[in-house]
Amino acid sequence: MKLSELKNNEGARKTRIRVGRGIGCGKGKTSGRGHKGQKARSGYSRKIGFEGGQMPLQRRMPKRGFNNAQFTTEYSIINLGQLNVCENGTVITPQSLVENGIVKQYKGRLKVLGDGELKKKIEIHAHKFSASALEQLKKLNLKWMELN
Repeated sequence: MKLSELKNNEGARKTRIRVGRGIGCGKGKTSGRGHKGQKARSGYSRKIGFEGGQMPLQRRMPKRGFNNAQFTTEYSIINLGQLNVCENGTVITPQSLVENGIVKQYKGRLKVLGDGELKKKIEIHAHKFSASALEQLKKLNLKWMELN
């Protein structure tokens, strides 16, 4: 056997059937679509899951699950270590953090976390404080206020 003698297997390369090119080819006139009706028209494509008008399987099956996302309260988060950019004696509120660009996306509520070390004497007003943040604030003897 030589490379020049290689041939494709029988049926490996089918020729495409050209439709609508005269009655001699056997697929002329209606191009294999029959006469009239929705399926004969151009642009026809059946929806995925369509069962001829019968209620499709995905609609016969019961709905499942529940998402509680609409009831969650989202907090913008800031760590104590990030508050070292503020000056001593300042009162830090969510609005002041947004105005100074420390909090980029404000979601309506602010939570203070205890990551990092706070070295400034400041007063913090926020909606929530983590346990580690409160522990650090108590240790430094700083004022804080929990907003409602």
